Amino acid sequence: MHDDRALVEARLERALRQFLRPAQYGPAVPLELSVWHVPGEPVPVEQALRAAYEPFTAGTEWGRPWSTSWFRLTGRVPEEWAGRLVEAVIDPGFTGDGPGFQAEGLLFDASGVPLKGIHPRNRHLTVGRPARGGEPVALLLEAAANPAVLHGGFEPTRLGDVLTAGDRPCYRFRAAELAVLNEDVWHLVIDVEVLSELMYELDAERSRRHEILRALEDMLDTLDLHDVPGTAAAARAALTDVLSRPASASAHRVSATGHAHIDSAWLWPLRETVRKASRTFANVTALAADYPELVFSCSQAQQYAWVKEHQPQIWERIRKAVRDGNWAPVGSMWVESDANMPGGEALARQLTHGRRFFAEELGVRTREIWLPDSFGYTAAFPQLAKLAGIRWFLSQKLSWNQSNRMPHHSFWWEGIDGTRVFTHFPPVDTYNSQLHGRELAHAERNFADKGRASRSLVPFGWGDGGGGPTREMLERARRLRSLEGSPLVEIEQPSAFFAAAEQEYGPQAPVWSGELYLELHRATYTTQAKTKQGNRRCEHALREAELWCTTAAVRSASYAYPYEALDRLWKTVLLHQFHDILPGSSIAWVHREARETYARVLAELAELTAGAVRALGPGGPAVFNASPYERTEVVGDAVVTVPGLGSAAVPTAAPARGVRAGRDGDTLVLENAWLRVCVDADGLLTSVRDLVAGREVLCGPGNLLQLHPDHPNAWDAWDIDRHYRRRHTDLTRADAVELVADGPLRAAVRVTRTFGASRLSQEIRLTAASRRVDIVTDVDWQESEKVLKAAFPLDVHAERSAAEIQFGHVHRPTHTNTSWDAARFEICAHRWLRVAEQGYGVAVLNDSTYGHDVTRTPYEGGLGTTVRLTLLRAPHSPDPETDLGTHRFTYALLPGAEVGDAVAEGLALNLPLRPAAAPELAPLVRVADPAVTVESVKLADDRSGDVVVRLYESRGGRARCELTADFPAARAEVTDLLEQPLPDNPDPAAVLRPFEIRTLRLRRS
Repeated sequence: MHDDRALVEARLERALRQFLRPAQYGPAVPLELSVWHVPGEPVPVEQALRAAYEPFTAGTEWGRPWSTSWFRLTGRVPEEWAGRLVEAVIDPGFTGDGPGFQAEGLLFDASGVPLKGIHPRNRHLTVGRPARGGEPVALLLEAAANPAVLHGGFEPTRLGDVLTAGDRPCYRFRAAELAVLNEDVWHLVIDVEVLSELMYELDAERSRRHEILRALEDMLDTLDLHDVPGTAAAARAALTDVLSRPASASAHRVSATGHAHIDSAWLWPLRETVRKASRTFANVTALAADYPELVFSCSQAQQYAWVKEHQPQIWERIRKAVRDGNWAPVGSMWVESDANMPGGEALARQLTHGRRFFAEELGVRTREIWLPDSFGYTAAFPQLAKLAGIRWFLSQKLSWNQSNRMPHHSFWWEGIDGTRVFTHFPPVDTYNSQLHGRELAHAERNFADKGRASRSLVPFGWGDGGGGPTREMLERARRLRSLEGSPLVEIEQPSAFFAAAEQEYGPQAPVWSGELYLELHRATYTTQAKTKQGNRRCEHALREAELWCTTAAVRSASYAYPYEALDRLWKTVLLHQFHDILPGSSIAWVHREARETYARVLAELAELTAGAVRALGPGGPAVFNASPYERTEVVGDAVVTVPGLGSAAVPTAAPARGVRAGRDGDTLVLENAWLRVCVDADGLLTSVRDLVAGREVLCGPGNLLQLHPDHPNAWDAWDIDRHYRRRHTDLTRADAVELVADGPLRAAVRVTRTFGASRLSQEIRLTAASRRVDIVTDVDWQESEKVLKAAFPLDVHAERSAAEIQFGHVHRPTHTNTSWDAARFEICAHRWLRVAEQGYGVAVLNDSTYGHDVTRTPYEGGLGTTVRLTLLRAPHSPDPETDLGTHRFTYALLPGAEVGDAVAEGLALNLPLRPAAAPELAPLVRVADPAVTVESVKLADDRSGDVVVRLYESRGGRARCELTADFPAARAEVTDLLEQPLPDNPDPAAVLRPFEIRTLRLRRS
């Protein structure tokens, strides 16, 4: 046979493009339109029903950026369409961009009942199946004029904030009409797409490829391109045999689950996500009525809560879909959060609030963490998952790695404490599959565990901006259930997949130990500094408020613990940990609102804390210490020692001089009992002498600010690419260096610098009571596409760094021996990062930043280690004014630091002592071993009045869990994160293993 494949394939492509797809709809009649343009923010349908509408014509522009317009659509089904499938087909001006990144809408009936969403790949609403003929049609469309923010790529745009987006209409309304769907043609298109996509994925040597080609050729010969509707049924018959061939017994097994990744904010504000969720959820519940096999997997309890509040009718449809098995709540978290920067307690609360919502509202006990799109994953997750009653973990984001391919798709992930969780990375490498042939073929070819494992998961549906599965995807799944040459496709619950995958492969599955580091999007540890600072401040303010509110509730019978307020504030903070808010990768509107929200949260928490302290009675002056560690600090004109989790009176007698400051030539010298700090005329640290250890800490100028050009290849807000290191400017010229405090309790040097269009002032502080050198920084940042770092070249020969993460720390090599090591050129740390050689270590602390880098630094005397904090960036997309403006933050150098010192001082820096007119108080709880760190103290969520204490081993060794309560307690129980007793009733005082988390419930007598 002559090889005419290319000719047949070209014939097929033209027929599909020019004749088949356009013939899916037959006769059409326009709907009559009228419009009400909402003058401000979106309104409920009840208000839209009462509004005054004006006539509107298809072809007219509408929709200034971020505005809402309500359209009335009215008409009547022609009598002659009786018995046909009739649909309303609506195009308010869709562009080539995908669903969720442009105009979208929600259709209601004439009484205001929500029906389904519309987007570019789902424009229809069924009017009659079959139509009677002559029936009236009256619909209401809530249309959102959301601009395509990244339509031009990573270019600066003002479209990302309603305050700057302008008034020019975004869209031109194309059409709204009633049309007959030619079902045979529609099905034929899907038949052809499924077969042709499979054909193109098969090797040319495979007989199956040629069988499909010839069947498609026979179909074309049967089809009259000038009468596609009339010949479509016969054309379909020509494909019956080739579509009926079953898959082989050894075919890869795909568990397909409907999905709609909905970013809780990104290129749209939070308020728009409320509507996106409603549109998508309406689509899914409508689709389930036509496709009873549908299973839709949906995470993020916050989005369910929004729909419950704003669209109760859709909410009831969701509840029914859950009962019917069409809907699978997954993920166990309040939102799909960032998985690097949230604090330990915040991640625990993500899980407790998420799991509790799904259990209480929908009767579902979720068993997995579902984070397909977060930018790397902390090694604390496996233990947190187990403590929350979770068995499985899912992501696919590491398929985005720039340098190294993950060696497994199904594996055991081992956390820092040794806990393992069965984990799956879908080899389809997307969470937005459309069940195309190339995607399924890629999943099979890419699957790293073939031979031992035979199945993988494929989430299908339009996502990022929502949309979800479509009827075309469900039809593809039906044809692909068992089709020769393709993987087997079964629509099922993720829990069914995980249970089968673990049973099949669990005993043999490999182990990945430690963090799941994403080799991309490293700048998300730094971008939008005020968002990150707001998160850090709120996490610690919540910790402090819960502690003092619990103390007041236990010690004052008249005090009412603010359950509702704390619950609401926690959920607000958890929402803003979403993986495009906290990482700084959203539009300007999102971050402007986040700053405002954090300010409100902090103000309310300050009121709650002040109220709790007042309830403890009069007294003072005193200071309250929310850290679990005793600390001695300068307060006013006194030095105070305060117990952890307690308070102490402020002494009235001033102590003797404890810190000195003076000038030695051009050098300013600050000295206390532990350190001698030298600052030269350029404002650099030329020496930090550890007087206790008798050694120099630095091997080069310390607190050296370095300014780099910052032009990533793509993903401006997300990425910092390795090439940025090749150029930098050392900011060594100071406008002024002056001694501003010279004892007896405080000494400080102020350094002022200007560079570019920016101005920076730093106070280098040393107190009489601290081994810490604090650097308090005020900067008016006005740079463009630059990154600012603070460098500390340390005279420490460190093979690895230790960086604080949630409930512990991780070690990372300081060398670049392997491509995996080299890829970690920017790393995440929480409150501290420590480098050490045998017998000596130095920590760098911070109160709001997360990005760091650590490198080996040869110098004349040997090999040192440079630790740099990444302070500020200035990308232009998606927020063209990212981080511009004033900032205030503190970082610190802690010489001679063991891990325990770094833990305690990191907490001290982030939990300042609180002055109050209150009595001296013993701590509510105490632990005997300093390696045991108390993370939170709160009242139990069930409002029983029991006290819940969460603690963990923080140094990487074994520790006695001896806890003493300063109130009557009947007994102590070890619980899970949801405060339920563990089934094996473990001993509360049992020794903690390295990094073990333990939640203790103290039953009050």
